[in-house]
Amino acid sequence: MSADTHFPAANALTARLYETLKRHPKRIVFADGEDIRVIRVAARMVAMEIAVPILIGNRERIHKMAKDAGLAMTFVNVIDPAKSSDLSLFCERLKKVARYRGKEIADPCEIVSRPHNFAAMMVQYGHADGMVAGNQSMPATVFRAAMTMIKPIKDVPKVFGAMIMVAPHLQNFGRDGVLFMADCGVIPDPNVKQLASIAVETGKLARHFLGRRPRIAMLSHSTHGSAGTESAKKVLAATELARQKIHDEYLEIDIDGEIQADAALDSTAAEIKIKDSRAQDPADVLVFPNLDAGHISLKLLQHVGGAQNYGQLIMGLSRPSAQVPRTVSEETLLGTAAIVGAEAIKFHEFYLAKER
Repeated sequence: MSADTHFPAANALTARLYETLKRHPKRIVFADGEDIRVIRVAARMVAMEIAVPILIGNRERIHKMAKDAGLAMTFVNVIDPAKSSDLSLFCERLKKVARYRGKEIADPCEIVSRPHNFAAMMVQYGHADGMVAGNQSMPATVFRAAMTMIKPIKDVPKVFGAMIMVAPHLQNFGRDGVLFMADCGVIPDPNVKQLASIAVETGKLARHFLGRRPRIAMLSHSTHGSAGTESAKKVLAATELARQKIHDEYLEIDIDGEIQADAALDSTAAEIKIKDSRAQDPADVLVFPNLDAGHISLKLLQHVGGAQNYGQLIMGLSRPSAQVPRTVSEETLLGTAAIVGAEAIKFHEFYLAKER
């Protein structure tokens, strides 16, 4: 696949995703559609034949931006929520959901016509397969829309965020130069149950994308009791709870914790700190004890280590969606959309089969 100034050559992760989506293209809705980065990504996705992009925003403005940049809009759908034929349908559905929850909404159409809410409704009701948002909005806006409009997974106690990082140039960066990291964006101080759920759900995500048995590291400042702090004890308790869930659900996932980052990723450190660690592979999934640790690690790996980031994926919802930062690059937008599309394939294979 040829690269251009906006889109570098595909890496080990995205190359597989693009090939998969060529066989099973998905409809990806971009809630912040009035952005030249999104328009470029949409045109690229069409050229690659991996998705049908849907841009939310003012049609005339988006088409003018595309024309000024010399970008074709063939097969790129643009929807202005206030003018959409689906608006009244979504309004009625929102009113029904509110009544079911014992609430009354004074102006449901005003709520639904907000771009992020409309995009999330499209995903929830099958008008799109996945959502990407955040390039022109605050993270809280994206998460609120997704959590309000998209049905949660009942077994996940709280929605969280997961990142996928790719850095084949860095030492000890997972087994394949890919790391899955959570929670990097939502829960400030997860409790034991939430931390265990974060581990299991991110492990499932890694299993899907790596195509093999992943290893989860429940990170701490302590390794197997080297420090007896309450924080370390919480991580250990979450590890045991997650291990039990993995066992009960017959998941192909390995887990270790509480464990320091060097022992989780560097085999030399693991040989010193962990008994009989020689047969263990480096961790593929890093679960952080709190949001500060996760978010700081993410930014350092991205901006200092040069790791390519994708996401963050909004985990714990029944349909795939992602929140990207306002500083997002077009490469990250494209790769994140591809990840959301691949998650949509999984949804169609598993969740819809359960509903039938």
